[in-house]
Amino acid sequence: MTDLLVVAGARPNFMKAASVLEAAGRAGLTSALVHTGQHYDAELSDVFFAELGLPEPDAHLGVGSGTHAEQTAKIMTAFEPELRRFDPAVVVVVGDVNSTLACSLVAAKEHYPIAHVEAGLRCHDFHMAEEINRRLCDHLSAYLFTTSRDARENLLREGIPDERIEFVGNTMIDTLLRSADAARARGAAGSLGVSGPYALLTLHRPENVDDEGILTGLLRAAEEVSREIPLVFPLHPRTNERIDRFGLRDDIDWSRIVVCPSLGYLDFLGLLAEATFVLTDSGGVQEEATVLGIPCVTLRESTERPITVEAGTNVVVGTRREDVLAAAKAALRREGRPGQIPELWDGQAGERIAARLAAEIFELEGTASASA
Repeated sequence: MTDLLVVAGARPNFMKAASVLEAAGRAGLTSALVHTGQHYDAELSDVFFAELGLPEPDAHLGVGSGTHAEQTAKIMTAFEPELRRFDPAVVVVVGDVNSTLACSLVAAKEHYPIAHVEAGLRCHDFHMAEEINRRLCDHLSAYLFTTSRDARENLLREGIPDERIEFVGNTMIDTLLRSADAARARGAAGSLGVSGPYALLTLHRPENVDDEGILTGLLRAAEEVSREIPLVFPLHPRTNERIDRFGLRDDIDWSRIVVCPSLGYLDFLGLLAEATFVLTDSGGVQEEATVLGIPCVTLRESTERPITVEAGTNVVVGTRREDVLAAAKAALRREGRPGQIPELWDGQAGERIAARLAAEIFELEGTASASA
């Protein structure tokens, strides 16, 4: 029997799971890692294992891509026998991707307790698949580990008992703080031929890149921003395909936009740490920019991470070209307020999670031994 069965499947999961796996060993817990294969490209998956020092997965489900229904179903079917094989005391899921929900559904139906790392985040936009995933996962979980105090309030409003909720901080920030110096030392900007100040752009969310009008407007805005400051644009595979599908490759002036493939964790973190500002639709980048003190312009109508707006450097501007341009110019002029590091984003979230789960598991084991 394994104490913790930790599930990861998409790029942001790996950074969040890494500190939990490390801390589990120090807390005396055994653990196994299941990689669902939701992200299967080398630049979105394999490189993270090498750079984060993650162990090789104990099981790789290899589910690949598909519609939300197809992918979720494939993960559930492949995960079920692995769950029975490892027979864990607790199933640990992270984030809000399809892997998170799929494995939670299987674990709940098989009566295994679930620990959700990054619980309680809400953007209240049900057009986002992640909002559906995170809400359902929270209601299935026995342990809800939150990154900010507003997450607890969200969970309580939904009727989740307070004793199941614990504010621990942000495991993604654990990994960032451990990796920041090494990331900066790699000199990713120089290797891309970028010298001097630059801004960073990331786009990958379906609601932005799958809509031709929205994607065209965002790329037009990026083109105009690049006239003010060079723009580095690591191109997500999904976004790359949509640019070709919509015939946008020849419609944008790319002369001051440095386009590169998706980067490994350390190279991207190094780029972010040295950027003048970042334009993004990523939830994780909002958090990382806050801790690094980098002005962040979020290209979405809402955010499930309001702490990055309240305490950090983040502004949420939507996707209208004129709003994006105004926010980018304000960031370039450094008109935003300096951010603060949110409470408990101190590099110890994984330790708090491992300590709580170890106390619960060892108590149960002691009770079982006494009964025998």
